[in-house]
Amino acid sequence: MSGRVGGARRVLLTGSTGVVGTELCRALGSAPVELVRVARRPQGEGEIGWEIGVRPPPEELRGPWDVVVHAAASTRWTMNAQEALDSNVRPLDAVLGLLTPETHLVHVSTAYVGGSDDPYAKDEGFGRYRNGYEWSKARCEELVRERHRGPVTIVRPPLILGRDDDGSIARFSGPYTLLQTLVSGLAAAVIGEPGGYAEVAPVDLVADVIAEAVTGPPPEGLRVETIAGGGACMTLQTLLDVTCGTLNGWRAERGIPPVAVPPFISPRRWHRFFLPFAEQHLSPIQLQAVRLLGMFESYTSMADPFEPTRQVTDPAATLARSVLWWADAKPRLASRISEPWGLIA
Repeated sequence: MSGRVGGARRVLLTGSTGVVGTELCRALGSAPVELVRVARRPQGEGEIGWEIGVRPPPEELRGPWDVVVHAAASTRWTMNAQEALDSNVRPLDAVLGLLTPETHLVHVSTAYVGGSDDPYAKDEGFGRYRNGYEWSKARCEELVRERHRGPVTIVRPPLILGRDDDGSIARFSGPYTLLQTLVSGLAAAVIGEPGGYAEVAPVDLVADVIAEAVTGPPPEGLRVETIAGGGACMTLQTLLDVTCGTLNGWRAERGIPPVAVPPFISPRRWHRFFLPFAEQHLSPIQLQAVRLLGMFESYTSMADPFEPTRQVTDPAATLARSVLWWADAKPRLASRISEPWGLIA
């Protein structure tokens, strides 16, 4: 491969300060690679700042590169189409301009890139996709296939939790929103089917899959890695039981009353009866919480788990460790006494 220094592969990593990027830097700590880290807002020594897709790349990023790991992305589910294009598709287009046909591109996508056939799972304006994030990631995969003629590994993780050993994670986002709404009392109900599937993965497993792609032989053409529980996947009922049970165990050790386990409401009943009522009678803060929780319904009520190429062996244990890490990191929030909802006048 081209561009090696002393036999080490030259590796460019975008999104080095994100959840996946931070863990990947840790995973590649002793690997025989020359790692160049890129972030929109550099935080550590040696990181290079680049507003990808907004400004031209700095001269030192022009390569050639043996491997490029594109982990930079906005994972917000609330993006509109233009925001999703600007945040995810345009940056990928800029990164593709740095590649040669010999460069191995490792593109971090999402396991939900196939969209959903659930009529309640789709956000208006994105076709079969739940939200602008999924929609933009699907566009990104199409762009990768169209533009890059060299080896490609696409890594598709599900919802990402903390490390498998201690539950640690660089920042709390995505599934951690459920924890915040539980302790605040804003999770008046969980929208979904108790027997539906909920796929999660520890961040260190995601990083290990990417690191193996970086240090191993590149594929002949395209390789797709799907990280999922498969047969070990939790149901929504299990996810809620583990989350509330772990959190309440932490609270009991400190003499704090338990959080109430919210009831389930099926998506059909929710959209037909409860949501129209909520839009009329809840406060703006309550309604915002309702809409945020509603975004989880299709992620936690899948009809079937994913078919993994890399299996998450014990997602319930990963979840429990992640909940404990979150509670230890945010003790005031985890200790809150929730208040029951009341209708506004």
